[in-house]
Amino acid sequence: QVQLEESGGGLVQAGGSLRLSCAASGRAFSNYDLGWFRRAPGKEREFVSAISSSGGSTYYTNSVKGRFTISRDNAKNTVYLQMSSLKPEDTGVYYCARKNFLGAYNDPRGYDYWGQGTQVTVSS
Repeated sequence: QVQLEESGGGLVQAGGSLRLSCAASGRAFSNYDLGWFRRAPGKEREFVSAISSSGGSTYYTNSVKGRFTISRDNAKNTVYLQMSSLKPEDTGVYYCARKNFLGAYNDPRGYDYWGQGTQVTVSS
């Protein structure tokens, strides 16, 4: 019913930038909050950022504040994650997800649809 498709991952040197995109299909895209999570090698899935349905509110984990920016274009059914000043510890598989109506923004249990993930690798 709902499909999320990420793009924009790749290999970048420390200090560089990448922009991730997540295009969504399905009805009522604009009615849902959206989030980004990542899984670093050997670690659990970690909350990165989220954005409210209108785009008026954004949320970030402390480690990316000031470096990452989440945005959305509801006319294009797309959410973005602009990543700047990348660090090796940002390396991981990044997932976008649609939030349901329960739970906190940083809780993956509060998201009901997930993309396939896109690899981000930051070299030293």
